[in-house]
Amino acid sequence: MLVPEGLNTHVSHTVRELINQREQLTVFLLPAYSPDLNAVEWVWAHVELSLANLAMVALDGPEALVRNRLKRLQYRPETLDGFIVDTGLTLDTPTSP
Repeated sequence: MLVPEGLNTHVSHTVRELINQREQLTVFLLPAYSPDLNAVEWVWAHVELSLANLAMVALDGPEALVRNRLKRLQYRPETLDGFIVDTGLTLDTPTSP
């Protein structure tokens, strides 16, 4: 399954050709800018919020902090599921009309 935003690079001729070569791939195209429908935006918002109070303390190692926060999320599937639920989208494959 592929769920890109409708950004011009995501709908380019090259990308369309790659998608067409993969019959098993289901594509759901989102509007060009739709952070509320993109679960990744929720993940980054969560990570940024957890880092907000650490910015002044750890200016020398922000990459390590971000990796740490992302690693922690790997072990919290209920939180990740919540990000998908917050989009209002479902993971069900739609049926043809």
